[in-house]
Amino acid sequence: MAGEDLSSSELAEAPRAPLSVAEFLARQDSLEIALNEATDQMRLVRWFWGEGVCLLASDRLSQAKGIASSPWVTRFYAEHLSAAPVLEHVNNLAPAAALAEAYRREPSSAVLRLLELCYSWFSESDLATRAPNGALEHWPGGVWADTVYMAGEFLLRAGKALGRPEMINEAIEQWLAHVEYLQDPVSGLCAHGTHKGERINCHWGRANAWIALAGVDLWLETGSPEVRERVLLQLGALAALQPGHGVWDVLVDSPVEVRGILETSAAAGIGAALLRAGHRLVEEEPGSDLAKTLFGAGELAVRGSVAYVDDGWLTRVSAGTVLQLIPFGYSVIRDDRPQPWGQGLALEAVAAYRETHH
Repeated sequence: MAGEDLSSSELAEAPRAPLSVAEFLARQDSLEIALNEATDQMRLVRWFWGEGVCLLASDRLSQAKGIASSPWVTRFYAEHLSAAPVLEHVNNLAPAAALAEAYRREPSSAVLRLLELCYSWFSESDLATRAPNGALEHWPGGVWADTVYMAGEFLLRAGKALGRPEMINEAIEQWLAHVEYLQDPVSGLCAHGTHKGERINCHWGRANAWIALAGVDLWLETGSPEVRERVLLQLGALAALQPGHGVWDVLVDSPVEVRGILETSAAAGIGAALLRAGHRLVEEEPGSDLAKTLFGAGELAVRGSVAYVDDGWLTRVSAGTVLQLIPFGYSVIRDDRPQPWGQGLALEAVAAYRETHH
């Protein structure tokens, strides 16, 4: 492409070596504690998407370890249950996913009201616009990968907690409607989003993480054959593109403008999805090549991404990123301050490792 901007890729830092298996196991407990404590130090207060990723991942880690939820998670929900949050965007549904898990363990009328409020926004609000195939738009006129995690995890978990199968079915329908627009049927990779009804073929790592995490959870919870087929196609493609150090470039197929610009939150999220999918395949098809490939890629992605945890903070995390029309737009990495979605996806990675290594 004429006018390619290579200024970021030419100055990219060399990758860190992934932790060895022995190093990871020796540091596993301290990594989990450091990530959770650093997330607590962020003093998360907004009812928004970065907070939602952290809440669900911290809850998953607590459940994998068989311990009570972190105090900061309990504190966060207590503050919002006293006064209902403003719901005006799909990103406001994200914190309700872990809240649904809390309700499943300990029902309460206050939590039920907030879960119902979130579902009413999803199903009835004029702000919850739909694409022609029914996919919930992230912004009017744009279908984004982010939505299947922010809304989909809530729908799946609230449906389970409330005994509402229609909500679970909507989670499946939304995921499939999104991949209809966003997944390349040949490569299996997913784009970040659509613009004016057309897919922009920037295969952003974190977009693939959102779709993979939500898709694997749906497959494992519902057994949907359509979701299984699509998410395994995606994960197989990601595993084939994984570099030896475990962490993909910010765009996973490495177009020249961003080649060598590594992004760790995507590797953490994709790694978690790979581990969970590979673990299930090992149970279903012991000895299968795909199971070994996905599980091995997941382990490498987790060990590769947590090599970038410094003092409890996941570094080399891309900024909160709106849909970009060219690859260079995805090259912004933020190491000047912690990014909550980075913390949440790092917690997803260590939680998935716990879940799949009994």
